[in-house]
Amino acid sequence: MKKLAIIYYSRTGNTEAMAHLIAEGAAGPGVRVDVKNVEDFPAEKALEYDGLVIGSPTYYGSMAHQIKKFFDDSVSFHGKLSGKVGAAFSSAANIGGGNETVITGILNAMLIHGMIVRGNEAGDHYGPVSIGTPDARVKKQCHELGKRVAELVVKVA
Repeated sequence: MKKLAIIYYSRTGNTEAMAHLIAEGAAGPGVRVDVKNVEDFPAEKALEYDGLVIGSPTYYGSMAHQIKKFFDDSVSFHGKLSGKVGAAFSSAANIGGGNETVITGILNAMLIHGMIVRGNEAGDHYGPVSIGTPDARVKKQCHELGKRVAELVVKVA
């Protein structure tokens, strides 16, 4: 069975809610899905998974310190995530809050690790974004991301 970790940091609960929605979309045969707060998930643990979906709230247009620390800690095993599947998601307080810059920052780190990232030709192209509490549109995007990532993990892992 393939393993997918959905890792997040959330101060208000919005990013955590998105993580669980992505997990719902990823649930299915052939993939075990674990949802983990990054503060309870040492970077080395990522080596045990076939795919990682990482989410962060937007702080000054960047990922939260806790997510950045996760990537900083991953330098010690650089190259060992190569070929694993990656994806990202974000939440912010307002439309111009920097969601896309957060997601691209996470995806950049994944690409530097050699991870496989699939875009979305419809909807949120880089990954789901939420303005405040996830609404029906965000829920749909999160479910779809979970499904796409799980399918890709099964194909390539």
